[in-house]
Amino acid sequence: MALEVYWGSGSPFAWRVLLTLEVKRLPYHSRLLSFANREHKSSEYLALNPRGKVPTLKDGDFVVYESLAVMAYLDKNYPDRPIFGVSPQDTGIIWRMVSENVAYVCDPIQKVVAPLFAGGIAEKREEIRESATAVAGELRRFEQLLETSPWLVGYTISAADISVFPWIQSLLRAAAKDDAKSLDMGLLPFEAHYPHISEWVRRMEQIPGYERTYPPHWR
Repeated sequence: MALEVYWGSGSPFAWRVLLTLEVKRLPYHSRLLSFANREHKSSEYLALNPRGKVPTLKDGDFVVYESLAVMAYLDKNYPDRPIFGVSPQDTGIIWRMVSENVAYVCDPIQKVVAPLFAGGIAEKREEIRESATAVAGELRRFEQLLETSPWLVGYTISAADISVFPWIQSLLRAAAKDDAKSLDMGLLPFEAHYPHISEWVRRMEQIPGYERTYPPHWR
């Protein structure tokens, strides 16, 4: 029985799981939910995920949600093309990177992109600038890592790359909006400031099946 993944367009958490499925080359049924129609709050969906968020993975009778838990489950149950490493050392480094992304990267990026996507930055300009400063520090760390390696952990794509990539894409999309120009966040031109991250983004975009993961409403 094929895997089923319930997701929403633009959710970085759901995007992680879609990328994991493509990287591991696992067949799956895509169940795209409409946020506008509140399909993620329907009684049918809440029976699978009582938190009413995406993503949710259904593998036969087994259901798991929360993006990192889904990624870990897929890697354990379908071990070909591992994303959490092969050796204990690799696994430790990858999980450390994933944990750092959760603790230090995702939240400041969210504080930058959310008001820009919502179109209301007037009352949050200072918070956006402060968060952009924190983001810049993390981007410099990524830039140093990618200067000597094609991926964030060594020479193979891993959960470290997959977990943070959707946030970087969201950041780039937000930075290109007209409202962002008045904030002077120092992100653009991105290739000039972060050439190695830019190359990494292009590598991620070359993953077979990547187009299936791209948020439909961004097209």
